[in-house]
Amino acid sequence: MRLLQQKILQEGKVLSDSVLKVDSFLNHQVDPILMKEIGKEFANRFKEVPVTKILTIESSGIAPSVMAGLYMDVPVIFARKRKSLTLTENLLTSSVYSFTKNESNEISVSNNFLQENDHVLIIDDFLANGEAAQGLINIVKQAGANVSGIGIVIEKAFQDGGQKLRLQGYKVESLARIQSLANKQVTFIQEREEALK
Repeated sequence: MRLLQQKILQEGKVLSDSVLKVDSFLNHQVDPILMKEIGKEFANRFKEVPVTKILTIESSGIAPSVMAGLYMDVPVIFARKRKSLTLTENLLTSSVYSFTKNESNEISVSNNFLQENDHVLIIDDFLANGEAAQGLINIVKQAGANVSGIGIVIEKAFQDGGQKLRLQGYKVESLARIQSLANKQVTFIQEREEALK
């Protein structure tokens, strides 16, 4: 997705060989025009698979998920990282380790919103080691539902999360795949389809 790649190049800040900061349009401040296009792109990439719900994790996955839900006409559920006074029973939970924050979080979703007959599209902002995606997959499995696919805004393809998920048989669609952040430069993997044009 060229629009996203351009935004990353213009506004993204490479903090290290493994950390990309995109808080000006995705992780803190949100660019709604870009999110609209991201939602449309996810809807297009997953139009061939059944999707009844979108599942993400708070908070950076919410904006792209809501836009995808708008285009796909399905509800969006977000797993909570923090305890809530109103979310206390019938919970599906999973533990997720964040390498960026160097902490583990227990994420939870009310099982009122996921049923066995659901086909769930998982969407997240970043894919690095795949911990968040695996946590969300675990929640879908606990509900007895099916994972229709995994949509990622930015994949750090030099880390092994994407490869692990694809080897497990999941359809993973990443809108921007980063090959390297070395020397404070963002280098993208050029998708095969583009190369064949």
